This record gives sequence, C-alpha cells and structure tokens, in this order.
Amino acid sequence: MYYPIYRPRRLRRTEGFRRMIRETILHIEELIYPIFVTYGRDKREEISAMPGCYRFSIDNITKEVREAAELGIPAIILFGIPDKKDEIGSEAYNPKGVVQEAIRAIKTEIPKIVVITDVCIDEYTSHGHCGVVRDGEIDNDATLELLAQMALSHAQAGADIVAPSDMMDGRVKAIRKVLDEHGFQHTPIMSYAAKYASSFYGPFREAADSIPKFGDRKSYQMDIANSREAMREIRLDIEEGADIIMVKPALPYLDIIWQARQKFDLPIAAYNVSGEYAMIKAAASQGWLDEERVILESLTCIKRAGADLILTYFAKDVARLLRK
Repeated sequence: MYYPIYRPRRLRRTEGFRRMIRETILHIEELIYPIFVTYGRDKREEISAMPGCYRFSIDNITKEVREAAELGIPAIILFGIPDKKDEIGSEAYNPKGVVQEAIRAIKTEIPKIVVITDVCIDEYTSHGHCGVVRDGEIDNDATLELLAQMALSHAQAGADIVAPSDMMDGRVKAIRKVLDEHGFQHTPIMSYAAKYASSFYGPFREAADSIPKFGDRKSYQMDIANSREAMREIRLDIEEGADIIMVKPALPYLDIIWQARQKFDLPIAAYNVSGEYAMIKAAASQGWLDEERVILESLTCIKRAGADLILTYFAKDVARLLRK
C-alpha cells in the first residue's frame, strides 16, 4: 500500500542513518560482571568450560575488579568457592568466609565499584542443593533463616546489594526483615525472581563445584515450560520487598523478560548465563561465528526485550568494544 512512497531501506543505507534511528543502544553502565572467588594465594585458575573466566584468590580478585572498574563497568557480582562444605552450608554465613573477606578487600581498594553478592548455599553444602535437606526433601522454611544470615553477613562486610538466587518461597521477605532489623534498611535486594531449572547452567556448576549430589533442582527452580508462573513469582518478590528483579537465563527466556517489562516497573536484570557464554566461545573457537558481533547482538537483544541490567561473563569484552 505504501510502496514506493515509503521505502524502509532508505534509512538503512548508511551506517550514519542506522545509528541515528537505532532503537536499542547498549551501554557499559548496564553491565554486571560475575566473578568467582576462592581461597588460597596467587590463584587465577581458568575454568575449562568457560574459556577466559577464572577462579581468583582474594589477593588477585582486587586486580580483576580494578580492571573492570577502569573499563567503566559499574558493578560486579561475587560467587564464593569455600575450602570446606557441610550439610547446612555454614561457610556461606561465616563472617570470615571467602566472599565476606573478598568484599572487604574490594571495598577497601576499589570503593566506588558496586559489589553485589549471590545469596545461595548450594556452593557451600556437601550435597550441592540450595536448601537444607531433610529426609531427602528440601526444607524451605528452615533454609530461610540461613539465607537471611548469609545476606546479613554480606551486608556487614560491605556488600552494596544482596541477590538471593535460591528460589525458596518467602526468601525476600526473610532477608528484608533481617537486614532492616540490623540497620541495613538501605541495602537493596536484587532477587532472582524467575530462575528456571535450566540446562544452560552446566559450566557454572563446574566453576563453582555446585553439582547436586542427588536428584535435581526442579522442585524449587522453575519449570522451563512456564511463563505465567514467572509473573506470579516476580509479583511475590516485589510484594516481599525486592528492589530489582531478575530473569535467568536470558537468551532462551527473552519472552519472559518482555512480559515482565510490560507488567512491572521495577528495574529488570537478566543473567546471560554460563551456557550461553560457553556456546558462543565454542562456536567462535571453530570459526563458525564472529565472536565480537555475536556478543554484541546477543546482549542488545536482551536489552531490547526489556532488561535494564545484564549480568554477563562477557562484561569486560563488551566494555572494550563499546569504548572503541
């Protein structure tokens, strides 16, 4: 009907035109860089399933964080790998635990970086689950107290934001209550509100040594087939006091990000997870994809779907590309 009066290609013809009318623009300020921290000295152990990602000891993590900050990345999220595990993940809320000590070191040397901490006990439990196990079942309510203790220990160490990723019912309310009671009313909660029982977490579980010793996580993480349930989960977390909501994974769940953007006005984070990272790295290593272009396309699509913040292992690569 409109042709030839309207020719869409007119405004695609040159890079200048394309830049002028580009609807979605990726910014460094929207990136959050996930980092693994472990015990020991002078450690920088590459993760085999995630080329270019490492487990850092505390003395080396500050160097990595400083580099990220100098690239303009505003925030990091820490994942701890303890030196001992038990049934209740007690190292997760040890005031002198690996994450707590890393927070102190980072905030001392790079005080302006926003330090976010993952709040979940799976990396710290001997069974690898995100909750207390009793008679072969996850005890939801018993887990809440431990998660609240973990979040409080992070806030006391200097964390700027705590991010519960366990998917226990009521965790945001429990954490908010304990933080407020101890004077941390201004510490935000970034909730993994719609976290799916995804197969895309495989490389992370190698990195964090958090593979369940029995069963799986489908009784607490979301069914991959559900979308309406995700909106209920997000609404519950907002009602309990979440300040930022997250969808995880990102690329296979762009529809969930989009639906959340239409229904809720809180900031939305999306986690570009380890499997998404590893697939691009593997394909690029074979010459099947242009790595830089695919990274930028992937993250731009996540933002286009409605994400305000993107957690990605590509954060430093993207920051360098955007600075160019």
